Amino acid sequence: YRMLRFRLSITNSIANTRNLESMKRAFVMIVLLWIGIMVGRNLYQSKYSLSYDSDQIPSDKIDTSIRLLQLTDLHNSEFGENNQELIDQITGQAPDLILVTGDLLNSDEPVTKIAENLISSLHKIAPVYLSLGNHEIEYQDNFKRDITQLYQSAGAIVLNHQYQDITINGQPLRIGGIYGYCLSDKYLETGEADPGECMFLWDFENTNRYKILLSHLPIAWLKNDGVEEWDIDCVFSGHLHGGQVILPGIGGVYAPDMGWFPGRLKGVFDSKDGERHLVLSAGLGNTEIIPRFNNIPEIICVDLVPE
Repeated sequence: YRMLRFRLSITNSIANTRNLESMKRAFVMIVLLWIGIMVGRNLYQSKYSLSYDSDQIPSDKIDTSIRLLQLTDLHNSEFGENNQELIDQITGQAPDLILVTGDLLNSDEPVTKIAENLISSLHKIAPVYLSLGNHEIEYQDNFKRDITQLYQSAGAIVLNHQYQDITINGQPLRIGGIYGYCLSDKYLETGEADPGECMFLWDFENTNRYKILLSHLPIAWLKNDGVEEWDIDCVFSGHLHGGQVILPGIGGVYAPDMGWFPGRLKGVFDSKDGERHLVLSAGLGNTEIIPRFNNIPEIICVDLVPE
């Protein structure tokens, strides 16, 4: 009888151990499943959802409010059929000008219709001013097609080392575009700055109008005192994709030209005196092996208002 009770005790102990291990495995599976669902949901949102970020920038050069809407780094992405969700969002903001800062397409894909169709639709909402990104430059080399002509035929005003003096809502503006690093003239002595870029920017900043520059590459404006050195009221940039993967409390993980964990990679950055500004968008798409994560594609809306 005692032997029987002992054997039953051993059997129950083994059964309890097995049950406990089964419960642990089930718990781990549930946790992993929950993590997988959350990661999948975030990846989906970071590819197909749209966010909207708005800011006001006051200036004593501005007499009447002007709404600027920025798009950048589409990379052949689509939000709804023929980008209708994106177009509807933009229409709802009623912008006075639409600013596109490059990389609408991918340099290694022959597809241009997504970019062309979007420009054509945007052109019906407001004037579209566009500067080129590195993917447009590389696309032209790869496929021997004139992207400037393509975009202009779709309805955009393409500015590359060019500017226009315009009037919107009675407000005189100078708007220009450049593809380049835009290092200030103090870097001419070291040979790092491009003389052609400096000559264009010297000419561009020589006006009393409010100056808006479309410049795809933001590194000089962020890290090389561009916002301090150049007398340009507002620069719009992209290229960094917000760091691609954004970690809470840390920011973007990696950015080209800036390396790992470089800090804040999107938003509005002001000069020390608060008179000049860099508007840096995380953009809409991506071409990286690692997809966007915790990084919802964004539309930027900036209202220039009287100070």
